[in-house]
Amino acid sequence: MLEKKDFDEACSVVSKVTLETKLIYSDFLSQKTGNQIYLKPENMQFTGAYKVRGAYYKISTLSEEERKKGLITASAGNHAQGVAYAAKQFGCKAVIVMPTTTPLIKVNRTKSYGAEVVLYGDVYDESCEKAYELAKEHGYTFIHPFDDPDVATGQGTIAMEIIKELPLVDYILVPIGGGGLATGVSTLAKLINPKIKVIGVEPAGAACMKASLEKGEVTTLPTVSTIADGTAVKTPGKNIFPYIQKNLDDIITVEDDELIVSFLDMVENHKMVVENSGLLTFAAASKLNIKDKNVVCILSGGNMDVITMSSVVQQGLIFRDRIFTVSVLLPDKPGQLAAVAETIAAEQGNVIKLEHNQFVTTNRNAAVELRITLEAFGTDHKEQILGALDKGGYKPKLVRTSL
Repeated sequence: MLEKKDFDEACSVVSKVTLETKLIYSDFLSQKTGNQIYLKPENMQFTGAYKVRGAYYKISTLSEEERKKGLITASAGNHAQGVAYAAKQFGCKAVIVMPTTTPLIKVNRTKSYGAEVVLYGDVYDESCEKAYELAKEHGYTFIHPFDDPDVATGQGTIAMEIIKELPLVDYILVPIGGGGLATGVSTLAKLINPKIKVIGVEPAGAACMKASLEKGEVTTLPTVSTIADGTAVKTPGKNIFPYIQKNLDDIITVEDDELIVSFLDMVENHKMVVENSGLLTFAAASKLNIKDKNVVCILSGGNMDVITMSSVVQQGLIFRDRIFTVSVLLPDKPGQLAAVAETIAAEQGNVIKLEHNQFVTTNRNAAVELRITLEAFGTDHKEQILGALDKGGYKPKLVRTSL
């Protein structure tokens, strides 16, 4: 079993390649939850995620012969960059197998550290099978992204930093994909102070650890579906599962829609880009049924490509009623469009897009359809604009927004 001395050694080793990610007090979440919420911004690490900790520590434990064979791993991106970066520091070859769905920014950054990238499979589990095949074929040393006590020990150094900076921490929220981070953090936290509660957070569409704990054994999900690509894992780690059973206090699941809204909250209130998997704990903080506790949310990474970011922002604005689309029917007469625009302007609505369809009915004199995509300040402002349009006789109907 892992002991405190193992983590002490890992802290000494990992400090050579990590940045100091000081806790950030979240006034936004603290006011919202009635607790004192702190963020552990691992999205600010060299490689944009915490994974470099476990990768570097694991490689440090290998023999020179094992390193010379070359290293291989499978990863949705963050572990890939961690292994690539660490391998470069040790001067050894790294081959990374990544799912074909991996965001481009993660693929390119992995290559930038000198690693060879192989794209294979739709999810991590398929990539992992391929990586094992290549390891057997070429004699590479496999570095597992989570199912390895040494890797988990490296990840657990986060807990040491949290407790040193905030000795009175009551709760630590940790994202879960395969369980390596949760293993390291929960094990060390309990070794230092058994009273600290460690809560795992999984995407609802990939809650393999929750299913495993409920069944009492490692369980494989038939499918996974989540925008949190870094935690889209079907099967949690078998070697680390006993640590999770012993040290993790609970698991919370988060829906994709909650992550989308959390991205907006993070950007607007903390000016940070955090990837969807890293936002799991931020979203889960509001689900804790506690008050006046010191809570730390581990933000595991920030490697999000611009296209995904754009999509998440747009959807978040729609969910928050900051953008909406309304359909109104107008007589096909000059001046009708201007009248609708004046009504919206009077309520301080901002028109983003107009679609004028003269062929919604065979009787154009009776009605043509005008679809208006608008920007509002939020739900109350949206209702105010809809009320004004209704009062003007336009009978507005909300329709699906497509930007």
